[in-house]
Amino acid sequence: MKQALAIEARGLVKTFDGAPAVSGIDLAVPTGMIYGVLGPNGAGKTTTLRMLLGIIDPDEGERSVLGRARPLEAAREIGYLPEERGLYPAMPAREAIAFMGALRGLPLAEGRRRADILLEQHGLADAARRPIRTLSKGMAQTVQILGTIVHRPRLIVLDEPFSGLDALNQGRLEGLIRAQADAGATILFSTHVIAHAERLCERIAIIVGGRVRFEGSVAEARGRLRPQVTLTTRVADGDWRAALPDDAQYDGHSWCFALPEVGIEPLLEAITRSRAGIEALSIERPGLHDAFVAIAGEDAMRAMDKEVERA
Repeated sequence: MKQALAIEARGLVKTFDGAPAVSGIDLAVPTGMIYGVLGPNGAGKTTTLRMLLGIIDPDEGERSVLGRARPLEAAREIGYLPEERGLYPAMPAREAIAFMGALRGLPLAEGRRRADILLEQHGLADAARRPIRTLSKGMAQTVQILGTIVHRPRLIVLDEPFSGLDALNQGRLEGLIRAQADAGATILFSTHVIAHAERLCERIAIIVGGRVRFEGSVAEARGRLRPQVTLTTRVADGDWRAALPDDAQYDGHSWCFALPEVGIEPLLEAITRSRAGIEALSIERPGLHDAFVAIAGEDAMRAMDKEVERA
C-alpha cells in the first residue's frame, strides 16, 4: 500500500530578478517521516521551503501540503521555524510561546498552560517569566522552537534549525525532533550539517544549484558507493596479490580498495592458499558525507564545510 504524502511538489520553479533560485524541484515527503533537505548556502533550500508553505508562490509547478493545493489553508496544522529567527526581546518566554501558538489559532490561555509544560520538560521552567533579551542564544532558540510546536502541528518545517547552537543544544534539539516524530508529526528540515541528517532522517533530498541531485533513503544514498576494505597481511608479497582488485592502493602497511562485486571471499581464499596471513581486515560502509560528495561534488561539500565552520 502506497504511503500517504504530507508534502508533494512537482516541477517547482522560482526566479528572482532574472536569476533562477529553484529550477524544477520535485519532492515527496511521506506522512509521519523525518525528511531532510541537504545542500550548501544558496542551493535553493529556503526558497523551496517557502514555496511549499505558501509564503511565496512558484513561477511554475504544483504543490500539495497536508492534502491542500493551497498551503496557507493548512497553516494552523503547520509549525514553521524560519532561518531568520525573531522573537520580541521584551516578551517573557512563556508569553512568546503562547503568542506563537495564538498565531496558529491556539487560545492564549491554553498556549500559556502548554508553554509552562514545555518549558518544564526542556529545563527552562526558571526562564518562563524572563524577557527573551535576558536569555542565552541557545535558550532563546529553544523558546522559539517550543513556540513552533506548542499548537501540536501535524507538519513541522524547520529551516536550518541547528544553526548557531552548541553541541549540547544540538543534541537536545535532535531529541525534540525525534519526540515529535514519535508523536505522529511529519518533520521536514533543511540543513547543511550532514551528521544531523544521517542521524535523524529516513529520507533526504540533496539540492545543489536549485535542482534535486538525489531523493531517497539515507541507505540508498550510501548504497551508491561500495564499502571500503582495509587489509593488512603478515606477508606483504606473494602470488595472492593477483587476486587484489585493480583499484587497490598500498600505503606501506595496508591495502585499501572498494569491496569487489564478487565479494571478499576469493581474495581471502588466495591469501589462505599462499599462507600470507591476515593481521587485520575491516569493511566499512561509506557514510552520508561520502555519498554527498559522490552525488553533489567536491565544490558543494567544501561550501557545506565552510558553513559549518562559520556556524
